[in-house]
Amino acid sequence: MEIKRDIYLNRLIRREKNGLIKVITGVRRCGKSYLLFNLFHHYLTGKGITEDHIIEIALDDRSNKALRDPDNMLQYVKERIVDSATYYIILDEVQLLDEFEDVLNSFLHIRNADVYVTGSNSRFLSSDVITEFRGRGDEIRVYPLSFREYSSVYKGSPDEAWDDYFTYGGLPLILSRETAEEKSEYLMSLFQKVYLSDIVDRHRIRNREELDELVDILASAVGSLTSPLKLANTFKSVKKKAISDKTLKKYMDYLTDAFLVNKAVRYDIKGKKYIGSPAKFYFADVGLRNARLNFRQMEENHIMENIIYNELRVRGYHVDVGLVEQFGKNSEHKTTKKQLEVDFVATKGSEKYYIQSAFAMTTPEKQEQEERPLNAIGDSFKKIIVVRDNIKVRRNDMGIVTIGIRNFLLDENSLYL
Repeated sequence: MEIKRDIYLNRLIRREKNGLIKVITGVRRCGKSYLLFNLFHHYLTGKGITEDHIIEIALDDRSNKALRDPDNMLQYVKERIVDSATYYIILDEVQLLDEFEDVLNSFLHIRNADVYVTGSNSRFLSSDVITEFRGRGDEIRVYPLSFREYSSVYKGSPDEAWDDYFTYGGLPLILSRETAEEKSEYLMSLFQKVYLSDIVDRHRIRNREELDELVDILASAVGSLTSPLKLANTFKSVKKKAISDKTLKKYMDYLTDAFLVNKAVRYDIKGKKYIGSPAKFYFADVGLRNARLNFRQMEENHIMENIIYNELRVRGYHVDVGLVEQFGKNSEHKTTKKQLEVDFVATKGSEKYYIQSAFAMTTPEKQEQEERPLNAIGDSFKKIIVVRDNIKVRRNDMGIVTIGIRNFLLDENSLYL
């Protein structure tokens, strides 16, 4: 079964031979190795690159243990380069290579070398890409399968595909698990034994219980505004534990840096400025979020909002939480001010979209509630409401587009409709 991941493949192709190290990042098990060793490899051979000009090394393979030595790696690669044609150097789990930063920077001195690497979360986090390569690395972020990618290979009806994706998320290996028990055990084990263990080992966290409880709180409050100070108060009042907001902020940064969660900050739309804390946090994969809570809190409106956020990130948009002020008059004719929230402000270059995630709009009052923040914005950028119902595209007199969640996710051009 081959899962096409054309979004990421095309991003690799556009960066081909750009003189930088292509660094493929993302949460573990999201398909980074498959992208390079299968999809990108097939692309290269398909356009005539011969196998001897593709140097692929999986450093987590025991047979490649000797190549974890930096001098052995450099010698091995240089001996393979015997002519002036381009050689593609592809390294998986590069954090296993000693002094990998020096080795990769040395590869940049080879004029006909084009370098691509992946790394795990334990020693190769998003901050490492910035600090270690200092402008010489080009990051390509890979996410778990989008619903469109998931549906393209799912064996079952569209309704079954949505139910499974909504529950178990888009980590590729979920598709090879047949029963609910197998899927849930895989996700719960992965979260506890791989992801959190990576963070604990990397940062030498002594009190893992605190980190575990923080993850549970963030999973329960996905899509809700929160802050380290608010969480510290929650620990004190609910958990009866005193944990400083500084410690909780560090833990939240660790989770973000490991690609497990993403942070969406508030943006004043009319004031055109960012507002600090609180912020919203979304999980990179809703299956991991659900598994963390043992599939007990399956609020479809919150999970749907998380899926929409991830879809926008997959499409390459920077995503903020919008805030717009609405002024009016009260019964005493005094000026009033309300702060209205727009779920997502998605921007990419000159593109901008305002998006509301509305589980259902069953009454005129509910529809007016969802449209009110969008109507208060007052600019010409497109405004969209995504609902649970199976609606293709509906546009009102104010130009606001309403579209069903599955149509929004399955149509790669849904933002332009």
